[in-house]
Amino acid sequence: MWRCCLLSGMAVWLAAATPAGAVMAYVSNEKGNTVTVIDTDTWKVTKTIKVGQRPRGIEFTHDGKFVLVAVGDDDTIQMIDATTQQIVDTLPSGPDPELFVQDASGNILYVANENDNTVTIIDIAKRARVGDVQVGVEPEGMAISPDGKFLINTSETTNMAHFIDTTTRQIVANVLVDARPRFAEFKRDNSELWISSEIGGTVAILDPDKRTIKTKISFNIPGLRREAIQPVGIGITKDGKTAFIALGPANRVAVIDATTHQVSKYLLVGQRVWHMAFTPDEKYLLVTNGVSNDVSVIDVAAQKVIKTIQVGELPWGITIAPK
Repeated sequence: MWRCCLLSGMAVWLAAATPAGAVMAYVSNEKGNTVTVIDTDTWKVTKTIKVGQRPRGIEFTHDGKFVLVAVGDDDTIQMIDATTQQIVDTLPSGPDPELFVQDASGNILYVANENDNTVTIIDIAKRARVGDVQVGVEPEGMAISPDGKFLINTSETTNMAHFIDTTTRQIVANVLVDARPRFAEFKRDNSELWISSEIGGTVAILDPDKRTIKTKISFNIPGLRREAIQPVGIGITKDGKTAFIALGPANRVAVIDATTHQVSKYLLVGQRVWHMAFTPDEKYLLVTNGVSNDVSVIDVAAQKVIKTIQVGELPWGITIAPK
């Protein structure tokens, strides 16, 4: 009888660990060494998870079962069970992992290791490192083409976007962009690849087939010096019509007409805006503000900030559960 009650109680606790039907956002706090969990229905913080040293890149696995977080100073990827919200395992990366991306199947993880200029290839199910690709100096940005044929890595010091064939695992092209490229994002139809250059102050729009730059987006905010406008995170809506660019210490998110590549407006958010993630229905965009230690919630249709949520110290990355 006692054992039955205990098991029943455990089942209730496990079910309650993540509220039924709730879509949860996970925020990596780089200096706090924690991950903050936010319920996107109530906009309330529901939990703070202690993780390894210097968490940055963070992403749900495609099946929604785990949250992967790169803990750079521990040289590994930690796995958080999305049901229990506990760390349950680690994945082997190289030194100082930063950003990573999964293939379409969700079986393979590609990790940019900042300190040894490599991209590590990991079999997630086997928890095993299965290969490496040597890239430029200080690799960071990671993206995979919608057809899965090419992996993109940006190297901050080499100032290049590397095109890596996912079958041969060889670099097949290098495209020079502006200084300190930080993030890469494909349009869903594979028509464009967007790359932000933090120090260059631009976002380059590439033709992925020709591997050439079509145009560049620049930013101008009255009252701010150009060097204070530093593009980092990128979010493009599924229909490819609207893009949002985090502008770092400019404390703004630029809204872009993704067809004309023109800036339509700037949204004032928290201090040192960094990365972003859409809710599954794309009604909201959440962005991390490192210096003000909070997350801004943007109403995508209205293109306005509607909420600020306090999180941990130096929030960096964010991921939201898939539906």
